[in-house]
Amino acid sequence: MALRPVVPLLVDVALVVVFAAIGRATHDGDVLGAGGAGLLTTAWPFVVALLLGWAVARAWRHPLAVRRTGLPVWVVTVVVGMLLRAVSGQGVAVAFVIVATLTLGLLLVGWRFVAALVGRRSRAAR
Repeated sequence: MALRPVVPLLVDVALVVVFAAIGRATHDGDVLGAGGAGLLTTAWPFVVALLLGWAVARAWRHPLAVRRTGLPVWVVTVVVGMLLRAVSGQGVAVAFVIVATLTLGLLLVGWRFVAALVGRRSRAAR
């Protein structure tokens, strides 16, 4: 049975929100922030960028593909997410850009890589 594209999209969104939550917990000590809007404020630029990355990569066609989907979704998420943070007055320090690039790469490309390995092993076991 083919995996519906909504599941990988939700995985990507969840991982971006986890990325934002970890960053808030590490730096602010408060994941949700005042009134609960802190996580939303931190995550929205990357979630919007992720959705754009999905559109650019046409990720719904091959949502689990590492190179065809994972890499472009990752790059668009980082670049556009940083641009949106900058225009919305949020920080884009060099250290943050490096950490975000590495972390989002690990998350957005990494889970697809693991899924590909699991898929190969399950096909080989048949």
